Amino acid sequence: MMRIRCMTLLSTLVVMTFLVMPSAWAAEAHIMLTPDKLQWTDVAAFPGAKIAIIEGPITEAVPFTFRIKFPADYRIAPHWHPATERFTVLSGIINLGVGDTFDQTKTKALPEDSISIMEPKMHHFAWIGEETIVQLSGMGPWGITYVNPADDPRKK
Repeated sequence: MMRIRCMTLLSTLVVMTFLVMPSAWAAEAHIMLTPDKLQWTDVAAFPGAKIAIIEGPITEAVPFTFRIKFPADYRIAPHWHPATERFTVLSGIINLGVGDTFDQTKTKALPEDSISIMEPKMHHFAWIGEETIVQLSGMGPWGITYVNPADDPRKK
């Protein structure tokens, strides 16, 4: 009899917890967006490109998801990120190379639906021939450090 009462009480507490959970927390737990709802803004680390934060903030130790839209004829100098970077090419082609020196001939073309996963602090660079959109995700904080500080457009 005592066991039944304890189970009933425990079940009631669990159900009540979910019934009275804050609606704001519930809204953050599930995100559904269509492309027309993305809010594109300038990104200082990539002048001329646009960023749309889907999940974040990207500067904190939380999961992140964002998209970057690069214009045609774009070049990204050698750089690295503090956390594992996972990106998927949604449209266009990004040409990715590894190393401390930009060398267009030592890149691999990653067309639409391609995926790249890079470990923290892996030095890499890229160039884009046509408008390209990539989606990045991982665990923050996300950031970018240019191998050569003189290449960092935020410092110009």
